[in-house]
Amino acid sequence: MMMTLLDDLLPRFTFRERHAVVIHATGRVILDCISRYRAHDDPLVRFAIGLREKPARLLGLSQRRMLDLDDFTPLGRVGDREMAMGLIGAFWRMDYGLVDIPSRADFAACQRRDVCRLVMGFRVEPGVTGSSLLVTETRVSCPTPALRRRFAPYWYMIRPVSGLIRRRMLAHIRRQAEAC
Repeated sequence: MMMTLLDDLLPRFTFRERHAVVIHATGRVILDCISRYRAHDDPLVRFAIGLREKPARLLGLSQRRMLDLDDFTPLGRVGDREMAMGLIGAFWRMDYGLVDIPSRADFAACQRRDVCRLVMGFRVEPGVTGSSLLVTETRVSCPTPALRRRFAPYWYMIRPVSGLIRRRMLAHIRRQAEAC
C-alpha cells in the first residue's frame, strides 16, 4: 500500500470522513482547482457555514469572516498527485477555537492537549481513458480520551452537513476541472 501525505501528517486519528468523484482531467488541473475553491462560491455551502457560525456572531463572540480554505494551513503537495491542509482547534466551540499554525512544522510540533488536529487531504488516482479519481479524506486527531468525548457529539452532529459540503465541493471542482 502506498504511503500518502495524510499518513505522514496524521497517521493516528480518531475520526475520519472520505468522499470521491471521477473527473475527466489531469491531476495538475484538479489540484489547481482545489487550491482556488472557496466556500462562498456555493450558496448552500455558504448558508450551512453561516448557520453554524450565527450563534457566535449573535453573541458577539466572533467578528471573523466565514471559515473557508484560506483558514487552513497548507501542509504539502506531492506533484500532481496529492495535497493536504490542516487546522488545529477546539472545533466544537462557537468560534472554532482555532490555533495559529503558520507552517507544516508548527502543525507537526503542536503538543497541546486541549485542541484537536485536523487534516483535509486530496489525492488524485489515475483512471481509465483520461479520467482521474479524486479522493478527499478528512482526519481528526483528539489527543486525549476526554477531548474525544468532548469532540464526538459535535462530529456526529455536523458530519451529515460536512458530507454534503464535501460532496458539493467535489462537484464544483469537477465542473471547474472539466471546463479547463
